Amino acid sequence: MTRRFVAWIAFCAIAFCALAPTPPPLDDEDSKAVTPTGVTRKQTSKRKHRAAIKRAEPTETIPIPVPGGGAPATSASSVIVVDAHNGEVLYEKNPDQLRAPASTTKLLTALIIAESGELDRDVMVERIDTMAEPVKLNVQPGEHYRRIDLLRALLVKSPNDVARCLARDNAGSVVAFAERMNQRAHELGATRSHFINPNGLPVAGQYSTARDLSIIARAAYANSIIRSIVCLPRLTFRFANGRTRELENTNKLLQRLPYCNGMKTGYTEAAGKCLIASGTRPGKDIIVVVLGDTTGRVWRDAGALLAWGLWNSAG
Repeated sequence: MTRRFVAWIAFCAIAFCALAPTPPPLDDEDSKAVTPTGVTRKQTSKRKHRAAIKRAEPTETIPIPVPGGGAPATSASSVIVVDAHNGEVLYEKNPDQLRAPASTTKLLTALIIAESGELDRDVMVERIDTMAEPVKLNVQPGEHYRRIDLLRALLVKSPNDVARCLARDNAGSVVAFAERMNQRAHELGATRSHFINPNGLPVAGQYSTARDLSIIARAAYANSIIRSIVCLPRLTFRFANGRTRELENTNKLLQRLPYCNGMKTGYTEAAGKCLIASGTRPGKDIIVVVLGDTTGRVWRDAGALLAWGLWNSAG
């Protein structure tokens, strides 16, 4: 085989590699789909690769602020830190900026359901409840569940079909439930918000602010039913057919920070990464609202604000 022939083969191989289409980068768990944080999407051919990447990621270290220091800087668009008991504002950054609330909306949905009582009451799933793509628990029409079991699934894993089911069962329809959401929000003093659906999926005219969400979160924090759920790192959900599924809480701070005890995550492309987080230590309870953050910073930002609020703030 001549040198010229070998060189020609090598040239062809290089040209073929250069012209071959480059595969698109793998999406991470926060793809640009309009998907609030919630139940895991259907398996795809990329899932194993994603899982391998996720396992390889180091656990993010949440910095503890220097004693006596000011509030840590954040990359979020809107932030507020409040005392969970008296509502005193300890730190704020664009707290009244109108923002898409994503699945943090479900905290208000849960509050209304919890306050309505009769949580052992049977709920039958209707077909209209299941029309909540793409993030679902996949409860089926005709199945029966207790309200409390659906409420737990809603707050731990954030499925949109469960939010619709609870809303329709409570008020007769999603539209009627949205009216209750707005009424309850205004009663609490969250007057710069407007809700159209119970799950936070993006829709024109649905918005809130960090301040309003902190007001709603304080009411939820004071509710013993909600407090007993949002602190759960995981939950076993039993379907009507007897099958069970382990649901892991979407709030990663529960497993990273011993002083975190709730509350609710959210994500859509329009809203960015959102998190309402609560924390406690003897004599102090703090609520942090972080809206419009990035995937790489939301946990760090919220965790640092929690630590600062619990140990360094003057409140």
